[in-house]
Amino acid sequence: MNTNETTPVYDVVGVGFGPANLALAIAIEEHNEQAAPGEELTAVFLEKQPNFGWHRGMLIPDATMQVSFLKDLATMRNPVSRFGFVPYLHDRGRLVDFINHKALFPTREEFHDYLQWAANGVDHMVRYGLEVTAIRPADRPGQDGPVVEVDVAALGGAGSGAEAEAVTYRARNLVIGTGLVPRLPEGVESSERLWHSGEFLHRLAALPTGNPRRFVVAGAGQSAAEIADHLHRTYEGAEVVAVHTRYGYSPADDSPYANRIFDPEAVDLYHGADPSVRRTLMDYHRNTNYGVVDMDLIEELYRRSYQEKVRGEQRLRILGVTRLTDVEEGPDGVRVEVRNLATGETETMTADAVVYATGYSEPDPTRLLGELDSACLRDEDGRLRVRRDYRVETAPEVEAGIYLMGGTEHSHGITANLLSMAAVRAGEICESLAEHRRSDRRAPVAVTG
Repeated sequence: MNTNETTPVYDVVGVGFGPANLALAIAIEEHNEQAAPGEELTAVFLEKQPNFGWHRGMLIPDATMQVSFLKDLATMRNPVSRFGFVPYLHDRGRLVDFINHKALFPTREEFHDYLQWAANGVDHMVRYGLEVTAIRPADRPGQDGPVVEVDVAALGGAGSGAEAEAVTYRARNLVIGTGLVPRLPEGVESSERLWHSGEFLHRLAALPTGNPRRFVVAGAGQSAAEIADHLHRTYEGAEVVAVHTRYGYSPADDSPYANRIFDPEAVDLYHGADPSVRRTLMDYHRNTNYGVVDMDLIEELYRRSYQEKVRGEQRLRILGVTRLTDVEEGPDGVRVEVRNLATGETETMTADAVVYATGYSEPDPTRLLGELDSACLRDEDGRLRVRRDYRVETAPEVEAGIYLMGGTEHSHGITANLLSMAAVRAGEICESLAEHRRSDRRAPVAVTG
């Protein structure tokens, strides 16, 4: 696609606009408010959704966050930020009510409302309804210095922020924040009766039958437990079968010392450690985040299951040490085969729907980079080499910056994709962008052509 001298060059183009890049937009907004004239950063964020949304399919009523409200998009970077959760509560007229509630962990529904509120505060930086189709180095960087070009396609139903006529954006830096990718078992595709947990509420609302008799939930983590809990409470005539390879749900380790793995200082330690130490740390502390459930919810599900046994009924079935071995979708339901891993015995049942709470995978940031991919340096395991400031190490011919919001667990630890570090991570990237921009302005630029 063609560009000309009138096409603006942004200091940063952000690909995707979930919480991570939203936190960056806030950091840039606050940087610009304090910056000296000429030191401001120009930024635009490209989002394919028609408006802001974050895991809408899992906004289960009463489900709470697993991180403190203080780990919002700004407070840990700037405690007096006007974009923090406390200013949000004040603006909504609920600050006193929230304090009286004595809650450290808000509901997911309320936190989503906070995220939307924050996104509205920086919507001048965002273009919704645009999908990035290609990224490439600019043919003529000229006086603008190292530049990359980002091609986009306008999607139908875009909100008012979309600009269908703008098909190419130019930037000195890219920040890729496309979010995690839903993971389904091999051979399984999402359908009206086979769902990933991320689309749970949307699929449930469109369930073909209004009187479901059985649901099967595969997975042993927080989402799986929340879904089993919601289905069991909502459909009093339906059986809920939870299937996982463990004996039962395992509790999350949220003790104070274990939670230090989520501290900003832990990223410094992890990034500077030998690869073998990184692997050890990850193995030690996976149970702070992966495949674990809040203890209160575990106890509630166990209580209900026990009470059903007392009453001589069993509507909530927790099948431990089991696995789904065959799933066949039909017009009126799903035939499910479950195998006990210890005994080899199998059980066949028919369900109205199967929910796979099987988690997410880190995104592959290189799928969008095109020819820039080959210039990105990699470690001995083929993974991108990422500096402490989340900037990808590249060959000398690529001077434009490529930053990652996610896909850096191997280099930055367990917080790489988590909300708990969103504010601090955004601040570090913003400062890196500002410093590189100052360096670019100080250095002479060779004009080609």
